[in-house]
Amino acid sequence: MKEQILEMIKQYDTIIVHRHVRPDPDAYGSQGGLVEILRASFPNKRVYAVGKPDPSLAFLRKLDEIPDETFQNALVIVCDTANKERICDDRYHLGDKLIKIDHHPNEDAYGDLLWVDTSASSASEMIYEFYLYGRDKGLKINNKAARLIYGGIVGDTGRFLYPSTTQKTFDYAGELIKFPFDRNELYDKMYELDPKVIKLQGYILQSFKMYDNGAASVMLSKELLTQYDVVPSEASLLVSSLGNIKGIKAWCFFIEEEDQIRVRLRSKGPIINQIAKKYNGGGHPLAAGASVYSWDEVNNVIRDLINICND
Repeated sequence: MKEQILEMIKQYDTIIVHRHVRPDPDAYGSQGGLVEILRASFPNKRVYAVGKPDPSLAFLRKLDEIPDETFQNALVIVCDTANKERICDDRYHLGDKLIKIDHHPNEDAYGDLLWVDTSASSASEMIYEFYLYGRDKGLKINNKAARLIYGGIVGDTGRFLYPSTTQKTFDYAGELIKFPFDRNELYDKMYELDPKVIKLQGYILQSFKMYDNGAASVMLSKELLTQYDVVPSEASLLVSSLGNIKGIKAWCFFIEEEDQIRVRLRSKGPIINQIAKKYNGGGHPLAAGASVYSWDEVNNVIRDLINICND
């Protein structure tokens, strides 16, 4: 599949790379890393990274603004996005061909070419693997690409703590840190939190509810977020806050937005992406997301989480 993707890339003069809505470092890292590799490798091609910018990730890279006409006869590549509904910038369908590169379960097999590897720690890891495959076939990597890919790997592995981290992950990270980007500056930007978010974290640690079987939940209403002057995307940064609590097996954050309640599921063992699928979502076995539309539905999600922890 890597060979087919590389050959298709060589056929197009314009390449447009997308990622998912509400991006994380891996979304930016895989998208931006691929763009920088292709720009370094094919300087005569027009290569763009598109989507709605996320201010909290602006330190990683600036996205491109392009008119609809640019998609005509273009190759479109979507990174780190499991289903079409989550692709940021719905103009992706205006291109000539579509490639999917992802590490989530392949529930929505969209695209003309699909490279899905659920054993990869991150889509960024896959982009580096793509470079390694093609480095004898014309692919080049630069410091910008290395920084983005490394940041994506660090973000999706929780600084190499999550079970998705493999020997290959460490090998790739070891190669990437040979590039001269400033790792300390990157870590600081990725993990520094605004004081108001830290105060909300304090509330979460005092107020989360834990059940006898190791399930736990946190409810963050719009009124509460307003009280702390925190927006939902900032609150989502705190989902891993409960991971160090003794006895916890799986937990769920409910973050109320204007039109829905975002469900953020995390686990130390029980498989929780089946719960996410039940509620308009999906994701990895130990990290998933969904959406519900009332606090009554929230109770149903909690009941399901308690049941899988019992099992």
